[in-house]
Amino acid sequence: MDSSATTPSTAPRSAAVRSAPSAAATSRAVIDLEAVAHNGRRLAQVAGVPWMAVVKADAYGHGLGPIALTALSAGASWLGVAQLAEALTLRSLLDEAGVSRPAGEPSAQAPRVLTWLLPVMEPARAAAEDSPLRAALAADLDLSVSTLPQLEALSAAARAQGRAARLHLKVDTGMSRGGAAPEELPALAVALRRAVDEGTVDVVGLWSHLSRADEPASGSTEEHLERYRQAEHVVRAAGLNPPIRHLAATGGLLWHPQARMDLVRAGIGLYGLSPDPSVATGAELGLRPAMRLESPLVQVKRIEAGQAVSYGGTWSAPTDRWVGLVPLGYSDGIPRAASSAGPVGVGGIMTSIVGRVCMDQVVVDLGPAVDETGAPLPAPARVGDAAVLWGAPEHGGVSDPEAVPTADEWAQVCGTINYEIVTRLGARVPRCYVGDHGTGDYSRP
Repeated sequence: MDSSATTPSTAPRSAAVRSAPSAAATSRAVIDLEAVAHNGRRLAQVAGVPWMAVVKADAYGHGLGPIALTALSAGASWLGVAQLAEALTLRSLLDEAGVSRPAGEPSAQAPRVLTWLLPVMEPARAAAEDSPLRAALAADLDLSVSTLPQLEALSAAARAQGRAARLHLKVDTGMSRGGAAPEELPALAVALRRAVDEGTVDVVGLWSHLSRADEPASGSTEEHLERYRQAEHVVRAAGLNPPIRHLAATGGLLWHPQARMDLVRAGIGLYGLSPDPSVATGAELGLRPAMRLESPLVQVKRIEAGQAVSYGGTWSAPTDRWVGLVPLGYSDGIPRAASSAGPVGVGGIMTSIVGRVCMDQVVVDLGPAVDETGAPLPAPARVGDAAVLWGAPEHGGVSDPEAVPTADEWAQVCGTINYEIVTRLGARVPRCYVGDHGTGDYSRP
């Protein structure tokens, strides 16, 4: 593996990517920060409005601190994470990096941070000195509210903390997931208005999620938009006028211009992947995959025809074969569904996993060990050669660019989506950062 990709030794990094020293690790995920910055700029160009970098789930497995700072250098003025614990970690990382908290309109130098999944608690617990909701207010986080009990807890925390909670009212526009239901919204809007008058909250946003933005012809997004407009009417009738309206994530900002509103949320596209490759691939959208997962072969061996491989003997060698051992398994996030299917590039060879994915390792087929006459063939790879599970083919760093599989190909063979492939990558795989992440005010994380 190319030693030029190194794990930064100083920079704020999330706990999820603090790992063993690279010399002790048996694999790594190389994260191209310039690709992340490029993708952010590309999506911003399409959207034409301010954008939020969605860095939830350890930045989709890419590393929270480095990705957040790179996104800011590319022009993001908002950062978004799902869970409050993530948001508190992110705030600490930003403070350590010297990123200012916004005094007015957010900017790349002083971004806002939104989090939308809060712990459930009674008002008395929310007001306690050690309350995580009070910690959220002290960290100057924007918070989402969807129900009256949430509002009651947030109001109690705000009274105790002595500062108003900045809230984004989330409405359910058709996903039937989070958000205020249409029949609950009028009462919630009235209660929010009372809390505004009391000075415990400031309703700064009205938002929702699109359920089928990656299906441009489905008509679903148009239905979401109509429900959003109805919800906006209810909210305004209660005397609220949230200045920030946001609905579109990557699929919405790419394929539904009417959903871009005042702010867009760049998630999967920031990492160089398409919300739906069947509509348009990442390359067709001008995006560059940011993650390359690789590991050296730790063993190469010859097996005879008919020899079974891995647990259960689900794959047997069709001829005498060379096989290689890759030290990555389902404990690292490699889907077990990739058994005898997951594509792997070794040098110029495009091959695949054979047999079942194990907890810590997989076996890959390196090709025949004999020719058609039965004469022996040399092993096409050696111990130490890089096995690439996914990455960007055009930037693969191997002799044959077709020998670098993509996260999309992994998703296809595993019956899932590219989001899951990159996000599930485990914490014991070190993230190593390469590439100039932009020309902003922040040094490389």
